[in-house]
Amino acid sequence: MTAPLTPPPPPHEHSSHNVWQSAPPGYAAAAPDAEYGAHGSYGQDGPGMKTEVREAAVVTVAVALCGVLLGLLWWWLAPHVPLVGGVDEQGSWVVFLKDTEGEQAVGVDGTFTLLALAFGVVSALAVFLVRRRGGVPLVVALTVGGLLGSVLAWRLGVWLGPAQDVLAHAKDVGKGVTFSAPLKLGAKGALLAWSLAALVVHLGLTALFGPRDPDPYAHPQDPVPKDGYGAPQA
Repeated sequence: MTAPLTPPPPPHEHSSHNVWQSAPPGYAAAAPDAEYGAHGSYGQDGPGMKTEVREAAVVTVAVALCGVLLGLLWWWLAPHVPLVGGVDEQGSWVVFLKDTEGEQAVGVDGTFTLLALAFGVVSALAVFLVRRRGGVPLVVALTVGGLLGSVLAWRLGVWLGPAQDVLAHAKDVGKGVTFSAPLKLGAKGALLAWSLAALVVHLGLTALFGPRDPDPYAHPQDPVPKDGYGAPQA
């Protein structure tokens, strides 16, 4: 009676434990520190951050200077509040609204707010088209630049508008003559409209259309273990 024949074991049998001990030629695991340095996303004092700060400074100045245009448009488009001057019983000059039920004063604030919102959208779109990658410095630049531009537009519109000395103006034009009230911003919260619009629009554009940063923890596909004959193991 003969012993059953068994096939010889395949030469150079490998276990799953040995397969993972040595990587195939040409395979090199990327070090996390090397990836961080290559992308430059985590550097705080490197050239990338300095460049972003310079760009943010330019954006802040450019956006703030656009406040000149906003002030001119506000002065041109804002409705005029009609006033009338007269003399009271004591002989003193008084000034009062010609149309007590008019909404021109509300329209002045509304015009500034709508223009500021439009400037915020346009400035955010322009900055995004110039530098799609975005970044915290650019967001801060848009916010600060929008606030400075709003303040500049407000003061410019007031300066260009009718005279601030209402009584003197009423005496100049004469008793019972209608003249325009000084241009003023009653709701100071409108000064934040530009910054808020720019912030929301820029963050939205960056989230939807901005480039995606590579995953720092992603690695090349692991090699498939093979048996002694070069065929992939099940």
